[in-house]
Amino acid sequence: MEFVIKISQFLLSLSLLIILHELGHFVPAKAFKTRVEKFYLFFDVKFSLFKKKIGETVYGIGWLPLGGYVKISGMIDESMDTEQMAKEPQPWEFRSKPAWQRLIIMLGGVTVNFVLALIIYIFASFFYGDTDISAASIQDGYLIDNPLLTDLGFKTGDDVVAIGDYKIENVSDIKGNFIGAESVTIKRDGVEKTIQIPEDFLGQLSTSKDRSLFEIRMPFIFGRVGDSSVNKGVDLKEGDIIEGINGKKIKYFDQFAAVLDTLKGKSVTVNVLRGEERIEKALKVDDNGKFGIHPTGSYNRFEELGYLSITRKEYSFGESFGVGYNKFTSQISSYFVQLKLIFSPSTGAYKGVGGFKAIFDIFPDTWSWEAFWGITAFLSIMLAVLNLLPIPALDGGHVMFLLYEMVSGRKPGDKFMEYAQMVGFFILIALVLFANGNDIYKAIFG
Repeated sequence: MEFVIKISQFLLSLSLLIILHELGHFVPAKAFKTRVEKFYLFFDVKFSLFKKKIGETVYGIGWLPLGGYVKISGMIDESMDTEQMAKEPQPWEFRSKPAWQRLIIMLGGVTVNFVLALIIYIFASFFYGDTDISAASIQDGYLIDNPLLTDLGFKTGDDVVAIGDYKIENVSDIKGNFIGAESVTIKRDGVEKTIQIPEDFLGQLSTSKDRSLFEIRMPFIFGRVGDSSVNKGVDLKEGDIIEGINGKKIKYFDQFAAVLDTLKGKSVTVNVLRGEERIEKALKVDDNGKFGIHPTGSYNRFEELGYLSITRKEYSFGESFGVGYNKFTSQISSYFVQLKLIFSPSTGAYKGVGGFKAIFDIFPDTWSWEAFWGITAFLSIMLAVLNLLPIPALDGGHVMFLLYEMVSGRKPGDKFMEYAQMVGFFILIALVLFANGNDIYKAIFG
């Protein structure tokens, strides 16, 4: 069921983005009386799942969910329809239109993606507000479980004070600013210390089996017993808090590992908080030093227990415009920083590039409209920025040649455009194979 929920969100988001992007090309093309031969969601290699001709346009759904397209008459695109291009230009063709009209048609898709993201951020701010965790409320620092971080000098219990020059106010500020960071300032035992981050840290993180950063420490709240657990059938209820072992009080889940490691194969008494009542239960420790119990709990529950404080902000409809705009511009800026790092080989960030599986993994396994719209807004920005890259076969490549034509007054020849399109197509195929190859590599070896 979890897979069904994730794949449903993934396909719905992808379909929405593709259709709206292609509409961004379709609407101005029709407005300038340019013939659109096809409008497709997904690619129809060899055959279509569905197609219907309405007027001069065939609308359809392909079987290959790698994108979508509109086929505009008289335009050298991924269809490589050289036969049509060999004929005399017709008034309804793309190539017959003034350069400024062609530019608007080509920029229509990315414009819609940017506008969509902005609208989502505005309305999401109004409907959902902002929820975060106050960094000052974290009592005993963060859990540092990744060897890459411990090798740099971080320890469990460290408080993150600043990343570079950015002062941390909320927990989300940490991950939001860590990409590309050169230093992190922590507070340990009341003393501040700055730890330098190596240039290739993102590359190391991308190829590491453990990609966790600074995690919130949590109490041991009982969720369920594993199927192969030595404690199968134990009398514990979901929500019970295990506070200690053999009378020794233990506050955080991460602290249990060291204690259980000394009790392998033994029976122990655990101290349990159930509601307002404190009771004792007998549990077994297996030969690996584990209970075989899966913890649970939400941040709302942790707040009730006094482990952290959640900040909640609500905005009026008028305020949502400013808040949404700030989120929109911040996300664009952040994504450009990521691209810069990816195209800088010394950072190793290119190792973290992912394909469709990486996008699929972003979606939660429980349905959340708030999460869905947030992810869709981010993907819309990502789609817009990537399409603006000056690579032939992408919108940015077409725009690059159109700008050259408008400035120089000379239109690139059809043969040149055909060759450029082929080169761009092979570049795109290489990028797709690289990104999805990374996904496969991580799935097998990660």
